[in-house]
Amino acid sequence: MVRVQADGTGQAPWRIPPLVLASSSPRRRELLAQIGVTPAGIDPADIDETPLADELPAHHALRLAQAKAAVVAARSPGAVVLAADTVVGCGRRILPKAESAEDVRQCLALLSGRRHRVFGGLCVVDATGKERTRLVQTAVLFKKLSRAEIDAYVACGEGVGKAGGYAIQGRAALFARGLVGSHSNVVGLSLFETAALLRAAGIDPLALSPVAA
Repeated sequence: MVRVQADGTGQAPWRIPPLVLASSSPRRRELLAQIGVTPAGIDPADIDETPLADELPAHHALRLAQAKAAVVAARSPGAVVLAADTVVGCGRRILPKAESAEDVRQCLALLSGRRHRVFGGLCVVDATGKERTRLVQTAVLFKKLSRAEIDAYVACGEGVGKAGGYAIQGRAALFARGLVGSHSNVVGLSLFETAALLRAAGIDPLALSPVAA
């Protein structure tokens, strides 16, 4: 991710700082690749993601993104660190990242026929240590799911490991009657806001040279 390009004026060239993604999620890497960004390093923060008492979904998503970015930035001086967290909220309730088929079943039963929100917390720490954040919210409306549909989705195994027990980029797209906001946010990383944060940190997905300060 480090590129040096002369500006044609005889002045010192720009140097794009390396990007470290504070996540092992293959979906986030795929989304970054979609906008032409390849991290120089992958460094999962591995923090405690247990919600605080009475914590709301939006606060939880942003708090975890900031905590992940802080941990990785401390061990990656001179790099730009991108951290994200995705939280599915149903009302004030934070749905878990499904760890089992039963978790997936419970999440789908709760989301069936209801509107829920997906909160994406984003945090970028630039090479100077400055932190910038965004909180992205997407509303998703699920159709009323039959027991057979829930059984079939649970059986496919796709929902395990996913926030809220489903993957909108997979078969769960069959359940989403409507979506208001960023689709990529529901997948795991809102690309519009991520690109804006990266540009502010000196990495422009559309150019070899960074955005001038």
